[in-house]
Amino acid sequence: MKKNLSRRLFVVGLLAVGTFFSTLHANAEEGVTDSTILLGQTIGVTGQIAGPVKEMMAGAAAYFAYVNKNGGVHGRKIEVKTLDDKFDPALALSNADTLIKKEHVFALFQSRGTPHTQAILPLLAEHKIPLIAPSTGAVTFHTPVNHYVFNVRAKYQDEVKKAVEQFATIGLKDIVLVHVDDSFGKDGLEGFQSAMQQFKLKPVSIISYDRAKPDIKAVAASVVQSAGKALILVTSGTTTAELINAIRDAGSAIQIMAVSNNSSQSFIDSLGKHATGIMVSQIVPAPHLLSSQLGQEFRQVTKEHHVTESYAAMEGFVSAKVMVEGLRRAGKNPTREGLIRALESIKRLDLGGLTLTYSEKDHTGSEFVELTMIGRDKRFLR
Repeated sequence: MKKNLSRRLFVVGLLAVGTFFSTLHANAEEGVTDSTILLGQTIGVTGQIAGPVKEMMAGAAAYFAYVNKNGGVHGRKIEVKTLDDKFDPALALSNADTLIKKEHVFALFQSRGTPHTQAILPLLAEHKIPLIAPSTGAVTFHTPVNHYVFNVRAKYQDEVKKAVEQFATIGLKDIVLVHVDDSFGKDGLEGFQSAMQQFKLKPVSIISYDRAKPDIKAVAASVVQSAGKALILVTSGTTTAELINAIRDAGSAIQIMAVSNNSSQSFIDSLGKHATGIMVSQIVPAPHLLSSQLGQEFRQVTKEHHVTESYAAMEGFVSAKVMVEGLRRAGKNPTREGLIRALESIKRLDLGGLTLTYSEKDHTGSEFVELTMIGRDKRFLR
């Protein structure tokens, strides 16, 4: 009788333990196992922005590999599932849906493009899943604050303002703006108009073009025929290089500045003989600046992975560092909402030359902006 009772109690105990662990597993956040944390990424691996994307992804991958090699985050290794959206907003939405519903990722990481990121915002709210470090500086991702979006890079409008200020300071007050006719370009246009008003200047010309079918010759001709002395390009990918080359081939010496989404070695290479003297705004410190702690860390971590020493790679590297910092602060049993609260706890985090701050009412992160120029050696000069 006693043996039967003991056996029953033993069985009941085993069932209770099994139920306990089953409950723990059921309550575990999607994308999190005992050994891994799965992040999802939709980005233009191929298509118009493939060059800078490759460099940016390499910078992020090198840092994640470094973290994994040194024990991961609370014993878990970071894995990234990347789907190619070919720089197409509709495909970005489809990819994000797949990553969330089928791949069951814990969080989304580093999308690319303003309309592309806008397309996936409803999914973030529906599934309560955060997106960390979208590679876009559009104001719409900063104001009003989106509970699920954490920016790392500064705003495009701050970059445009910096350019207008620089041109006005050196006497180039006759400024032309060329922008793509989408939400990214319109965001840059808004910043341009605000900056011109602030410095009491009037635009010489504002030229827009269709994102899907840009008429390079027509846009270049309009710039050349204008009375502009300086040109700001709020444009992306191969189109930017094609515009610059067409303008220079037409004999124009207008001073040209492009925003930071063009800050890659592949962009410089695509300009060929016309690269020297082109200005590009930057939203991270120089990757080759060994006088900074961040520059030293970038070189040390990326050297064994043969990462291109570029600003695009540094952006990916910095974004990965922020992602890891959030995961560390989220604790040993991370949840999506816990990750959000963890990131919001970051106050004046110095990454070694770049400082970030978040709060419940501010998901901007960094406000770092500086201007560079491409030198004769095909490198960005500060």
